[in-house]
Amino acid sequence: MALPILYNWKGFFTNPHEGLGSSYERIILNNLLMRVKAEYDVQTVLETPIFGFTGISGLNSVALARAGCRVTLMDHDRERVGLIGHCLDDLKAEVTLLCGENYVHLPFVDKGFDLSWNFSALWFVEDLETHLKELDRLTSKVILLCVPNQAGIGFRWQKAHTEIPPGLTFHPEFINPCSIHRILKKLGWLLVDSDFIDCPPWPDIGMSKENFLSRCFPWQKSVRKPKKPAKSVTILDYYRGRDPGFADRMLRYSFLEKHAPRVFKIHWAHHYWMLFSAPVA
Repeated sequence: MALPILYNWKGFFTNPHEGLGSSYERIILNNLLMRVKAEYDVQTVLETPIFGFTGISGLNSVALARAGCRVTLMDHDRERVGLIGHCLDDLKAEVTLLCGENYVHLPFVDKGFDLSWNFSALWFVEDLETHLKELDRLTSKVILLCVPNQAGIGFRWQKAHTEIPPGLTFHPEFINPCSIHRILKKLGWLLVDSDFIDCPPWPDIGMSKENFLSRCFPWQKSVRKPKKPAKSVTILDYYRGRDPGFADRMLRYSFLEKHAPRVFKIHWAHHYWMLFSAPVA
């Protein structure tokens, strides 16, 4: 979760250096998506909104598309949709990409998707209950929702140090797991699994480690600038087939993900996910 993305999301399309945090996050998220696909025989996928708090927008469902799913993506920002489209074309990712006016009325047929999901994006919808009702209408098997971990040290730090751009539709109250659970339960959906996710050995600071240290210790000149330019870290070459070892390198940092107790993850993990199964007919 990186609140600065509100200001700098366009820059990632010209300079795709996402850093270690977003790169690790993507591989961990891919593993979760592949697990859900296998367990529920997912063939059709809707991801909306697609502007979540990560580096390059629109890449979260690429792994599902590569695994044979028919993926549809929808965002409300026409400029962002255009940039995402160019990026997906470069990756030769076969997805349907749409620009919609809002997330209240989604232009899809009833029960047209096995899986509907989004990642750190619910605070951009106009009305949480209305949006979840649309996901209920559109989804036949499972709904997967990932939200920032509001109890996490990193979330609290970013919230205290980031100003929200004026005029932006932004509702932090929509990422409350209890509210999401309550609405979907009322619609008949069953919460079948949930857990913390994205728990690497660094805090969710939303900036480079050098910038973080310079804010914490401004009197220490030695931490204000890196000694040498950081090497670009991005998942793009992995998806292009040029960096097959990318996922394994990211998973080297997953020891807390695998072994840390829940009481630790409550305060350290960057995100939390909830998986809901469809009402019984």
